Amino acid sequence: MKIRYLLATLLIVVAMATLAAMMGCRRGHSQENWNNHGHAHEETLQLTAYSDSFEVFAEADPFVLGQESDILAHFSRLENFKPLEDGSVTATLLVGDNAIRQTLDKPARSGIYLFSLAPAAAGAGALTFDVKTPRGASKLVIPGVTVYTNEHDAHHAATIEAISSNDGVRFSKEQSWKVDFATAAARRAPFGQVIRATAQVQPSQGSERVVAAKTGGVVFFSNNNLVEGVSVNEGQALFSVDGSGMADNNLSVRFAEAESEYLRTKAEYERKMKLAVDKIVSQSDLLKAEAEFASAGAAYNNLRSNFVAGRQIASSPVSGFVAKVLVRNGEHLETGQPVLVVSQNRDLLIKAELQPRYFDALSKITSANIRLLNSNKTYTLEELGGRLVSYGKSTDSDNPLIPVLFQVSNKTEMLPGSFVELFIKTQTSAQAITVPNEAIVEEMGNFFVYVQVTPELFEKRAIKKGPSDGLSAEILEGVAEGERVVSKGAILLKLAQASGTLDAHSGHVH
Repeated sequence: MKIRYLLATLLIVVAMATLAAMMGCRRGHSQENWNNHGHAHEETLQLTAYSDSFEVFAEADPFVLGQESDILAHFSRLENFKPLEDGSVTATLLVGDNAIRQTLDKPARSGIYLFSLAPAAAGAGALTFDVKTPRGASKLVIPGVTVYTNEHDAHHAATIEAISSNDGVRFSKEQSWKVDFATAAARRAPFGQVIRATAQVQPSQGSERVVAAKTGGVVFFSNNNLVEGVSVNEGQALFSVDGSGMADNNLSVRFAEAESEYLRTKAEYERKMKLAVDKIVSQSDLLKAEAEFASAGAAYNNLRSNFVAGRQIASSPVSGFVAKVLVRNGEHLETGQPVLVVSQNRDLLIKAELQPRYFDALSKITSANIRLLNSNKTYTLEELGGRLVSYGKSTDSDNPLIPVLFQVSNKTEMLPGSFVELFIKTQTSAQAITVPNEAIVEEMGNFFVYVQVTPELFEKRAIKKGPSDGLSAEILEGVAEGERVVSKGAILLKLAQASGTLDAHSGHVH
């Protein structure tokens, strides 16, 4: 009997101590009035809204007629999911025609605004936030906010809402602001056949210029450091070809002969012009002398403009860099032999070779995504100012594959000769639900995404994944259109869930 009495007494003491601790904690948080970004242990409303520029996640006391309700609002910029650092925000609670509002000129802490509103009317309404920053204005609307006539009903509704969203992986806004994190809505969009291939980067025809020898002779580079990769300017002297010491086709001899012929035909033409005045020379002889003079002048001027003292001075036709050096300094050249290749590297060709089974789909190509193997970055064809140039219409026994070529502007670190991964997209009328590739986490051959319950609570959900276009993947099962998933930082949630270090209030200061 004494044992039962002692056990009952011990249970009562433990229960009273626990209740006292809970009340003490609750009173402490009430006195702080959300200072230092504290979370009260009693249930709060968790409200979320989006505009084109911002996400707001608000934790609010249940709204009761005539009572102050504290609202802790987190504002994130959608462009990078970082906190709103400056700007004024006006919170408005509208119930019917009755509106109460409060304006804060700056955040209490980075990204965090603390409001306090006392509803003057009961019923269903909406909570809106008007954000004004130096970059513009934005409005976020949270519909379906209810103001209750008594505290019991308000907290009862908040408790039911909290219980329904209690399970999941928690990741506070303060934590997400410190890392590379983002969410995105699963969207329904056209998603046709995607042809995946490895492609080679090649210089385009218009971006490379070959500098050749215009005469036979010995080549001398103007700079001993003229090697591949060296930058050159338009008009810069690159090399000279000296043919003055050659026994055959001696440039100096040719120049002297051209000059002599030019002077002879000039004198003859001028003499016959004077005689033609007195009609001593026929018109046909005059025309013949004029033609010979013009031909000799063209040959002489060509040699004079391109050659100096028996040498050709070659300059760069464009600004760019030396892509190839095809001869050695001091080597003998033939007329027309290529010496250097100067490249501007502004435009590039992306060439893939596909199996013939894809031929029917090539006429339906609409775009492509390009993944760089060295950095794993993926670009759309539109981002690189690209277009489809052509695709092969036939094959042969030597190469049974079909070439497909895209032209892009070299706005990235792509190098001619390197390889990229190409995702060729084709036209389709089929619609599919897609999410960014970064949102998908793989575990032992199974695929998962983290679906947002609130901006601080995420549900890990198994999915069935379809094909990918390099940026997005088709979701066959597991995610509905409009649901938000973690599009950047999903691996962080996976690690946090595995370590078990996150709790409901991690990251918040108590």
